[in-house]
Amino acid sequence: MQIDQSSLSLFMAVARHRSFRRAADEIGCTPSAVSHGLRALEERLGIRLVNRTTRSVALTEAGQQLYGRIEPAFRDIADALDDLNSYRDRPVGNLRLNAAHLATQMVVLPLATRFLEQHPQVTLEIVSDNALVDMVSEGFDAGVRFGEIVAQDMIAVPIGPRQRSAVVAAPEFFARHFTPSVPEQLRELPCLRLRFASGRLYDWEFERGGVEFQVAVQGPLTLSDQGHILQAALAGAGVAYLFETQVEELVSEGRLVRVLEEWCPYYPGFHLYYPSRRQMPSTLRAFVDFVRGERSVAP
Repeated sequence: MQIDQSSLSLFMAVARHRSFRRAADEIGCTPSAVSHGLRALEERLGIRLVNRTTRSVALTEAGQQLYGRIEPAFRDIADALDDLNSYRDRPVGNLRLNAAHLATQMVVLPLATRFLEQHPQVTLEIVSDNALVDMVSEGFDAGVRFGEIVAQDMIAVPIGPRQRSAVVAAPEFFARHFTPSVPEQLRELPCLRLRFASGRLYDWEFERGGVEFQVAVQGPLTLSDQGHILQAALAGAGVAYLFETQVEELVSEGRLVRVLEEWCPYYPGFHLYYPSRRQMPSTLRAFVDFVRGERSVAP
């Protein structure tokens, strides 16, 4: 039985994304064409590979087995094609990054603009997502997260400066409430809480004199995005725990008031991370080299 590679490529896209629409976006066709192509492959094989409902797409046991067997071969083909880029003067092709919302705003977009100016033949896609994803199965070349949450089996490169936390609220908020002098007093104030994609609430981190501790704050408003927390703080909804780079201009303008500054710790900052491979895609190699070059000239 002969199965053409285009049919298998279509199946691989569906298996990676668990979505006909996203698979169609990757391939460059319509979701209907993906559905018909996959059905034709299943009829040719005489085996159902995917279970479809109106809301979800899931691999059958046979589909999982097929994906597991042929995914390394497709990866080898992609690596072989990437190897050819070494014969070019400049990197050419697509680069897909997955980054946390805050990382996208604070470090990735400013770097991306300068990177694309130097590499006009590269097409860069940035997907902002606070949830940690399996980069390989989702088709990403690299991700950007805080260094402490990057898996140890990944290669990590610092991207951007160190970050420091900042506790802030609007002036009108402190006109109605007392100003805390120690972090423990935050428990008596309405605070803007952050819930991670995993469902865990973030406990605010502090440090002084080499002693690190956390405060489980309370408050009437919980959000899942730090940009939204900043907006709520500006509206006077509560005390916020953010980063200096997010609020320093707003503090200097008097739109936010900073407190507990001497208790706020520094963090290693964001890292670009990617899986160890025999051969890196030329576009990713160019971006890694660019990031390292930017850090070497940073003040």
